[in-house]
Order: sequence, then structure tokens, then C-alpha cells
Amino acid sequence: MNSALVVIDVQNSFLQLPDWRHTSRPDIVPRVNRLAAAARNAGDAVVWVLGSRPGSGSVFDPARGFVRLMDGIRPLDDEPVLTKTAHNAFTTTGLHRFLTRRGVRKLTVCGIRTEQCCETTARLASDLGFEVDFAIDATATTPIPHRDAPDDLPFDELVQDPRTLGVDEIVDRTAYALSGRFATVKTVAELTGTPEPTGNPEPTGNPGLTGD
Repeated sequence: MNSALVVIDVQNSFLQLPDWRHTSRPDIVPRVNRLAAAARNAGDAVVWVLGSRPGSGSVFDPARGFVRLMDGIRPLDDEPVLTKTAHNAFTTTGLHRFLTRRGVRKLTVCGIRTEQCCETTARLASDLGFEVDFAIDATATTPIPHRDAPDDLPFDELVQDPRTLGVDEIVDRTAYALSGRFATVKTVAELTGTPEPTGNPEPTGNPGLTGD
């Protein structure tokens, strides 16, 4: 079966946000690189996707210069880098056409954020008929404030709110929602057939806290 790795939104935009210091995966870059290396060795396609909100003035506005892959990620010349303006990686890109032309029927999804763009892409991919592996520990997310939390409260204070959803709970909920329905939830070690490296993880941006 032809397979592809789809890497979603591992971009500098997130490093500019105040919540990134609370990310679940400060080592997202080396984890993605492990998956990319394994895919290349297997002859699988690797597709890179960037999230963009043109004209928004936010860090996701291309005019700000942050809509680019994080340092340490180097796509090969034949690996497409697509730009999306929706949460999922299909609707506003040529991803489906690219995969169809390659005869791809199985996808591995990873990237940022776990419960948002990554989960949404996995769900849609399943509905489109793809077999999906969700690389749960090669996705990253940040705490989610309660819907009634004040908009002007600093994020470092929001994470102290007991109503804020912590990263561990977000990741667990995503795994429960996808597993057996839309995707097979796997680890990088399972997908690459290699053990976790020893030593301290390589950080991306400001490591900060990893829980609520």
C-alpha cells in the first residue's frame, strides 16, 4: 500500500504565542524528523502543510514572516509544502489530488495542534477513504482556557484556572475520539520501529511548562 506522512503546521507562528511555553511537546521537531526519515527510507511521500490566515495581522498572516517551517526541518526538493487556510489539510489545498495521483491510500498524521488541525485532518482523511495512523506523540498542543475565561487574562494566569483543560487531558481525549473510529493511534517508536532516544528532549522555542 502506498503511504504518506502529512506534517501539519509545525511552523514558527506557534513560537510567537504566549501559550507555547506550556506546549505538550517542546521536542516536536526531532519527533517529526524521525517520522520523515522513516517515511523517506520506506519510499513514502512526505507532505508539509502550513497554516495561514492572510490579512489577519496575526502571527499566521504570511506578511508577518512567521508562516514557515520551524528551524531544524528541511523538506527535500520533491516534498511539497502546501499552505492551507482551513483547519484541515485538505479543503483549501491540493493535498487530496497529490495523494490520489501518487496512489496513496494510507496516511500518517502529525503536527500542531493535536486536537485541532491534526485531529480534523485525520477525521476528514478517514471519511475520504484513507487508512490513517495518528502519531500521537508527534503532535503538540497547549492548554485550552474555559469558554467563560476572561479574554484579557494573561495566559500564565489562565493555566492556573482549574477549568482550563490541560495538555495531557487534551491528548487523551483526542486519542479516545480517534481510536477505532477515524484512526489508529500510534507512537513514533511504533511507527518507525525504533526506540525512544535517551537523554533530554531537544526543545523547540521556550520549553516552559508541559501541563496545567
